Amino acid sequence: MDRKKPKKLQYARETAAGFLFCSPYIVFFLVLFLIPLIWAFWLSAMNWNLMSPNREFVGLQNFLNAFRDKKVLAAFKNSWKYFICVVSFSLIGGLVIALLVNRMPMRVRGIGSVLFFIPYLTSGVAVSVMTKYLFSYNSILNTFLREKLNIGINWFINPTSAFAVIIIMIVWKLSGYYALYLTAAMQGISADVKEAAELDGSTGIHRFFHITLPMMLPTITTILTLAAGTSLGVYTEPFLLTEGGPGNATTTWTLEIYYRAFTRFDSGYGTAMAILFAIQIFVTIRIINTVMRKLNQKYGC
Repeated sequence: MDRKKPKKLQYARETAAGFLFCSPYIVFFLVLFLIPLIWAFWLSAMNWNLMSPNREFVGLQNFLNAFRDKKVLAAFKNSWKYFICVVSFSLIGGLVIALLVNRMPMRVRGIGSVLFFIPYLTSGVAVSVMTKYLFSYNSILNTFLREKLNIGINWFINPTSAFAVIIIMIVWKLSGYYALYLTAAMQGISADVKEAAELDGSTGIHRFFHITLPMMLPTITTILTLAAGTSLGVYTEPFLLTEGGPGNATTTWTLEIYYRAFTRFDSGYGTAMAILFAIQIFVTIRIINTVMRKLNQKYGC
């Protein structure tokens, strides 16, 4: 018995030391994730503006109202439009830039990567302000189109053109960033693999689609996950350019959550919308990871 006490004491000390070293993360998890999450579910069942001393328990009514809200349904529909356009065009743009950078001489390859990466570092607010000026009625672009080509486009009044402008802005910012990942993936392919492909007669486009692209699948998986989160959480561009219009054509989840919770001060309903938004992000990313995991297993990556 006397021998077991020192072992138990040592085990207790090691356990306490382990909890002590993990305590920063535990506190971070509790304060910034678990407690706010529990409070959010509680708030979603309330009709409350966070300021009035009176609050009303409404249960699941906020969630039921969200499924009948035209703005929420428009945000849900637009989120998939943003997702498809941003993810596909950003990935294609990143691949094109990566191929261009990979073909540059070694002495200028780093400079080329940095130049393509600069748009990602640019403030979204600054880019939105410049874009709004560029596509305004009296801008140089619209003046040229009207006077020289007899073309008049109300960019932010037409739903299609307004959505297209926002997509172009986002893709322009993200393509250079994702190109860094893809360039590193391309350069990480062994020279032996390339030489073996050339000996087997696989060159050019055939080698890119049958060898290079499959070997880049782990990196592409990461990019798809990042792009999905970015596309579903678009806020700055539609807020500054269109305010979600025209006719809810460019509205997003984050925009409607902001308007509901911080403009109309309906915090319970806004929180319910945020929970539904989080569920959509979770399901979307799970689908992407499942599909890409099967592709990675198929190609042995």
